[in-house]
Amino acid sequence: MSMLRKFSTRINLNKNSKSYNATVIALLVLLLLFGVFLSISIGSTRISLSEIIRAMQQGDNTSTTYRIISYVRIPRTLAAVLAGCALSVSGAILQSVLNNSLASPSIIGVNSGAGLFTVLIAAFFPVGVYYTTIAAFVGALLAVLLVYSIAKKTGASRMAIVLSGVAVSSFIGAMTDTVLTLKPDVAIERTAFLIGGFSGITMGRLSFAGGFIVFAFVIALILSYDMNILALGDESAKSLGLNVTSLRFIFLILAAMLAGSAISFAGLLGFVGLIVPHVSRILVGYDNRILIPVSALLGSIFTLLCDLLARVLFAPFEIPVGIIMSFLGGPFFIYLLIKGRRGLLYD
Repeated sequence: MSMLRKFSTRINLNKNSKSYNATVIALLVLLLLFGVFLSISIGSTRISLSEIIRAMQQGDNTSTTYRIISYVRIPRTLAAVLAGCALSVSGAILQSVLNNSLASPSIIGVNSGAGLFTVLIAAFFPVGVYYTTIAAFVGALLAVLLVYSIAKKTGASRMAIVLSGVAVSSFIGAMTDTVLTLKPDVAIERTAFLIGGFSGITMGRLSFAGGFIVFAFVIALILSYDMNILALGDESAKSLGLNVTSLRFIFLILAAMLAGSAISFAGLLGFVGLIVPHVSRILVGYDNRILIPVSALLGSIFTLLCDLLARVLFAPFEIPVGIIMSFLGGPFFIYLLIKGRRGLLYD
């Protein structure tokens, strides 16, 4: 009875009413739509809503406005939405599955692994652009498995995972820098990739990676209740019939697929997967059935906002969006280190 009571208490991680959660999601959807409009209309050339509607209705490929919207603004906006969604959900998964409030794709080596394999494909197989997303996924998965195995050998403490991730990220980052230095003609602009950004994104680069992101997001939603059960701890989850090892591996695969797919076209964006899940938990609590879609929406909004700031702060000059994210994410990470006690997500 005590275990069942513990189960019912811990599994009901969301204390908000359904109407509250629905309201939050509806407001986030509206904010996202507003952000999409701003992203399409704001740039070196401002385009009003009426001009956007008229250009898209006419579909005239000779029109400058139509070409700007179709070939520059829409791909960039979609890239920001997909990358923000993928990295935020990846961070939410990693934090929940590892029970570590400091875990995120940029902290525990996922970004670095994906980045290395993306650079390797671009350097040695430049014609294999369609393999970039797969390579990034493989690199992200290998990195997170390496970090997790190192942490397990040292006791699998929460801080051991973070420290292992920092060490692995540093080593993989050195390998990436080496490849970019030895192959200066690599088909990736060095600074833009290492910092992260959405300049020059095309629909061709997005289509394949977008499919991976949508697939992983849907599977994460389907398995979100099992993620709640993992919050009980390994022993309790096993006693309730959950195959903890296999399920945790599946979630790590999903997190790697999401982060790797985003990095394949957006570069090494940092801190999205750290900041957004924490803000989402403040809004809707710890229930992953609600947390995952809220993180996806909030991550898309956050990334769109950072991209807009990168475009307008120093207009007509544009800075990489990764710089804005680092300015926001660095202090937030320090705050978590100070406030996060042992780094536990669940007490």
